Amino acid sequence: MDCLRAQGSGARMILCSNPRAQYLAHQAEIDAAIARVLERGWYILGDEVKAFEAEFASYAGVSHAVGVGSGTEALHLALRACGIGQGDEVITVSHTAVATVSAIESAGATPVLVDIEPDHFTLDSTKVAAAITPRTKAIIPVHLYGQPADLEPILEIARQHSLRVIEDCAQAHGARYKGRRVGSYGDIGCFSFYPTKNLGAIGDGGILVTDDAELAERARLLREYGWADRYVSSLHGWNSRLDELQAAVLRVKLPHLDAENARRAGLASKYDEALTGFGITLPRRRPEADHVFHLYVIRSERRDELQSFLKSKGIGALIHYPVPVHLQPAYQGRLRGSDNLSQSEQAAREVLSLPMYPELEESQLQEVISNVQAFQGA
Repeated sequence: MDCLRAQGSGARMILCSNPRAQYLAHQAEIDAAIARVLERGWYILGDEVKAFEAEFASYAGVSHAVGVGSGTEALHLALRACGIGQGDEVITVSHTAVATVSAIESAGATPVLVDIEPDHFTLDSTKVAAAITPRTKAIIPVHLYGQPADLEPILEIARQHSLRVIEDCAQAHGARYKGRRVGSYGDIGCFSFYPTKNLGAIGDGGILVTDDAELAERARLLREYGWADRYVSSLHGWNSRLDELQAAVLRVKLPHLDAENARRAGLASKYDEALTGFGITLPRRRPEADHVFHLYVIRSERRDELQSFLKSKGIGALIHYPVPVHLQPAYQGRLRGSDNLSQSEQAAREVLSLPMYPELEESQLQEVISNVQAFQGA
């Protein structure tokens, strides 16, 4: 629903995110890039992927990048590249896209859940140490909504216990923590290029980044059947390849990312100014970090009523995420840590994402603001 045009009150909905608007903003460049790939006739792991990997690695401030089929697969292959699998435990959060936990189980490992900080919605570093056992092999902090997790204490805990840190950066392209881009702190950083992301493709896509040459090479083998030589597998691998069309589109968009993130931050500031004092909790920024506002997430005790009211006015506010992973049918009752996630459960009852994308027009922004004010002032 976040990717599609919908109808509301007889008029076009103001979408929560709008990948078509981003395509139109760069249409000529994107069309030319797609035509270039089609004319060349090489569609899998060719020059476009190689060039984008180099460009994205440079942008992230790391030495290596490996393009893969999705953000979920980036996490899965990162775990596998680190040698994590059956019998191992991986600490992460429940207030996240289910992909984070799904990737851990796809690798054969066991997710162990830790609660979030209420102010920033990210992994509460003060609760990590208590979750560590002799089977713990990694921590996956999630940089949620565009907000970096508090990496410094997480990295210190990981060093003390010889654990890998794999950053889930699926919602935080370009975000910085203490001056460096997210993805450059852990052993591996993982990104999604789902169309609604700050850096979005026109289909699925993902990438993992690292300064460790050995991990990068292992990830390259794992993404294509373990082939060191074509058709000869040196280890068990998968088929998870970023294709040439997606890489070409991403190469067009990457040079615009910082400017578009700045536009998101500007929209967020306007929301902040207009909605302060209206009885809702506005997004808080972590000190010494740059929030890139993949989503602008408010909290309200009347969240469901507010969402329904906005929908009736043609405004597509969405919930990210309505059910914590540990309470979803596929996972309920079987994940360790599920009995102590009160902040995650409260967030799921209160969060609401207001429309946020660089092409959001000023008139649309003001329409969202006026309707939130009208509801909260009722």
